[in-house]
Parts: sequence; structure tokens; C-alpha cells
Amino acid sequence: MSERTDREELAAGVDRALGELVAAAKLPPGSLVVIGASTSEVAGERIGSAGSLGVAAALWEGVRRAQARAGFRPVFQCCEHLNRALVAEREWLAGRPDWEPVSVIPVPHAGGSLAAYAFGQAADPVVIEAVRADAGIDIGSTLIGMHLKPVAVPVRPSVKRIGEAAVTMAYSRPKLIGGPRAVYDPAAARELGTCE
Repeated sequence: MSERTDREELAAGVDRALGELVAAAKLPPGSLVVIGASTSEVAGERIGSAGSLGVAAALWEGVRRAQARAGFRPVFQCCEHLNRALVAEREWLAGRPDWEPVSVIPVPHAGGSLAAYAFGQAADPVVIEAVRADAGIDIGSTLIGMHLKPVAVPVRPSVKRIGEAAVTMAYSRPKLIGGPRAVYDPAAARELGTCE
């Protein structure tokens, strides 16, 4: 198998997994999706040991394809050396005072290959300290949970691995509050005459 074919398989796997995540979460356009990936793990190596911009380009392409169809906003998680900060488009900061920009440019050995690649591909990149994303995909156990809104709902993808890396996905839902009398389903509320 050629390197080009391998990269196409990686991109297709990411695209498919994200499509399943968008469908499971019923994500509307504009939803924030955190993308965490270890290119080392994708290549079958220990996280942080064999980063690859080529693998990063393939993963980014898969995200781009899924984004083009679904209209979500991807933010790319950096590695632990940058405290898992995230690469985003600067225009998304508008109206988001909770997004704290930080002064750094991710590079493969301090930020990770995917974050570095995403920074280079962004129209006007910014690195932000933290977000509360609507959903996320974790390729290679990079621990994206700190950037998801509570309550996280796991999604079991048909794509179990991208390259050699395990795939984990989740979306968030609002907290369910109340007790045994609480109603969560709009149809049930209509039957009770409380919603039109």
C-alpha cells in the first residue's frame, strides 16, 4: 500500500467517524467539536514519540471533509506541553469572553503535529486556553474530556481505530435536573398540556 493510499484511508476514517458523531449528537451547524489526536499513536508508536506532519495532514483532511458537510467548528487540542490549549479560528472569539487567548505557536514537539498543522492551515489562527465543546473525537488517547461540556455521552464509532490509534468519541447533553416527577421529553410535556 502506498503512502498516498494510507493517508487517504486515514482521512476517510476521520471523516466517517466524525459523520457518525455529528449524527449521534444531532449537532447543528456552528457546534464546537474538539479534535484530539496523537500522530505517533496513529503510526503505531508511543504518544509523543514519533509525530508526523504527513499523518497530521491526513487527519486534518478528514476533519475538513466532515466540517464541509456538517458545518461544525473544529478546535484542535495541543499536547500536554502546551497544557492542552486549542487551535481555533480567531473570528470564533467574537462574543466569547470565556475563551482566553494565549501567546504561543504550536510546533510538532511542543503542541503536537496535528495542532501545528491546523495552526498552519487556519485563515487567522489563535490558540485559546480552554473551551466547553459540544462534542469531540479523541484519536490515540489524548484526553479531550477537559474540553467537553458536562454531561459527556459516549458514542461508539464503527471506526474503532485510525491507523493504529484507538478512537473515542463523545457529545454533551444538558444536565437532567429534577426528581421522579421531572419531564425531559417535549412530547410528554405537550401531553400534560404544559407546552404548545
